[in-house]
Amino acid sequence: MTKKQPNLREVSVGVVGLGLMGSSIVAALLIAGHQVKAIAAIPEDVEGADLRIEKQLRQCNEAGLVPYSPDVYAEQLTISVDYNELRNCAVVIECVLEKIEIKSSVYNKITAIVGAETVIASNTSAIPISELQTYVDKPARFLGIHWAEPATMTRFLEITCGKLTDPQYAQYIFRLAHRWGKEPTFLKMDIRGFITNRLMYAVYREIFYLIENGRATKEDLDKSFRYDAGSWMTLMGIFRRMDYMGLKDFALIINRLFPELSNSETVPPLMQEMVSRNARGVHNGKGLYPYSNGEAKEWDDAFADFNLKIHKLAAGYSAEKVREQTS
Repeated sequence: MTKKQPNLREVSVGVVGLGLMGSSIVAALLIAGHQVKAIAAIPEDVEGADLRIEKQLRQCNEAGLVPYSPDVYAEQLTISVDYNELRNCAVVIECVLEKIEIKSSVYNKITAIVGAETVIASNTSAIPISELQTYVDKPARFLGIHWAEPATMTRFLEITCGKLTDPQYAQYIFRLAHRWGKEPTFLKMDIRGFITNRLMYAVYREIFYLIENGRATKEDLDKSFRYDAGSWMTLMGIFRRMDYMGLKDFALIINRLFPELSNSETVPPLMQEMVSRNARGVHNGKGLYPYSNGEAKEWDDAFADFNLKIHKLAAGYSAEKVREQTS
């Protein structure tokens, strides 16, 4: 694999799976300059895919994040159900349901078409890369590329190697990620849940524990997270926050608090109830909170607007820019 950084317009990237996340990834890759081959893993995904992608591009254009209107980027896009469109892709990203039988079937279709040097990646946030790469011909070129929604506005990207991943492929993607406008994290060996899910699910476990034991309400837990952690996380991150707080009290608090935290290994009853009710939150009006008709769109719009503002705010307060103030 060449180490030279190519003109992105000469690098075709494939995305298989055109749901909300897949469509968002397609839009981000178009903005970066790639020719994108967007493949619907199921025929139903084709319907509305162009509108989902166009919406993401329009939001970025209206926010001043990109110079061109959606129709300009549409010239770089092919939407199809035909995996043959992937033939000349340098990278193919799978973004389908978190079920191994579905993913393995997709990998068989991809590897039957692409070249031996094509990087094949999964957007999985839960299944170990070392497990998934066993379903891929030449597993050394397989790795995880985990995006955050919306992919067009967040700086997050998680690159994860499996046991069989050749580092040269991971380094290639790591360099590309910076040209996608990301600040990627790099896991040289995968662990279940990777970084972000392990951190967030530790929080989920504790908040369900507090609810089940009558210690706090959902509303108060959400307020605590929004107005304390939410006020500094984008600026500092965890370790820099600890430095900022002075470090001296952390060992004492850890010693006292860690033994009191939940170590449950089962699905919380409240979440089991959500599953049994087929609750999908804002998407079907059934969730941990009640939702009225049309509220999903309001949350979508609010999320997009908030992400734009955070994107711009974070850009002005990177560690490098803070250091520049002292020089």
